Amino acid sequence: MPPSARPAERIGVLVINFGEPDEPTPEKVEAYLRGIFLQNVDLEQHVDEAAVTRAAHLARARTPGLLEEYRAIGGSPLNAQADAQADALEAELQGRRWSVKTYSAFQFTEPSIAERVAEAREDRVDTLVGLPVYPLCGRSTTVAALRALRAAAAMREGWAPRVVGVGGWHHHPGYVALRVDHIQAYLSARGLDLRDPDTLLYFSVHGTPLRYLDDGNRYDRYVAEHCRDVARRLKADRYAVGFQNHTNRGIDWTQPDNRELLPATSERRLVVVPISFMHEQSETLAELDHDLRDLAEGLGKEFHRVPVPHDDPRFPRFLADLVARVVAAAPASGNGTLAPCRCSPEGDTWCTNGSRDLPPSPYVPEER
Repeated sequence: MPPSARPAERIGVLVINFGEPDEPTPEKVEAYLRGIFLQNVDLEQHVDEAAVTRAAHLARARTPGLLEEYRAIGGSPLNAQADAQADALEAELQGRRWSVKTYSAFQFTEPSIAERVAEAREDRVDTLVGLPVYPLCGRSTTVAALRALRAAAAMREGWAPRVVGVGGWHHHPGYVALRVDHIQAYLSARGLDLRDPDTLLYFSVHGTPLRYLDDGNRYDRYVAEHCRDVARRLKADRYAVGFQNHTNRGIDWTQPDNRELLPATSERRLVVVPISFMHEQSETLAELDHDLRDLAEGLGKEFHRVPVPHDDPRFPRFLADLVARVVAAAPASGNGTLAPCRCSPEGDTWCTNGSRDLPPSPYVPEER
């Protein structure tokens, strides 16, 4: 039991995920999109009532296309997989003799972060841990999720828990090993060899607006670092990194985009790894398995997509270790993998990235 997990202390862990509509209905899809566009309304040059109205219009315009994606995959499994991860984490921590409860919360579907924080208040939680399940720390994911949690906790009168957060954790050696082992098992099961000059390791990553990188988020550098580390462990001398961008507002996004990078690859066989995801969702089951596969096969390429290891039994143990570390009195002590988070500096937030200097962003504003 970590030093701060006293027998009388009740710990609550908000396991936070993006959330997606579990049923392909117009109402659920439009409400989901409206929440996303409203959260990111500051991407507009001037945030005013007109910008908020445009966000609602964008959601309405995007709904038919996304609705078809969800119908094609039968609704998103993201929320169910996230709930299962939260349950597995609770079982792991209770097995370590913690007095703990996990709360599965979503940024853009129900139950919301605010609803789950209200439940934690009713349970009289003493320490509230925010755990966004995003390996790579991004502004609209990890940072926004932790900010929403702290705001919700601050609004609860008569309750003042200690609030701690877990930021990005892609650099943790335990997590890198988990992803490497999973990819290697997939390669072995299908007789694929990354040393084959006609086989390419292809990382597909959720994109982000360059505006967020200009403002200081280091997501692009985390992506480059994580893909490099995984490729090295796989002994892959050649690999590619492409982004899945959602260009709805006519703003600049991370590059290269998959739709431009994939046709430029010369290898006949692609091993596609959705490295930024810890759940199967529309970005993997529709954008990769349908859209990107169609593009690749239309170019005469073999398309092999590595599944997301959302149910790997090592994952809840890894998350439990992270929670134990951030709840400890001195999170940065011990193996030295954690430091105060730079991307989400509010309050007591810890990550594997804060103590390290990373190369400058490749997306320099002056060069655009």
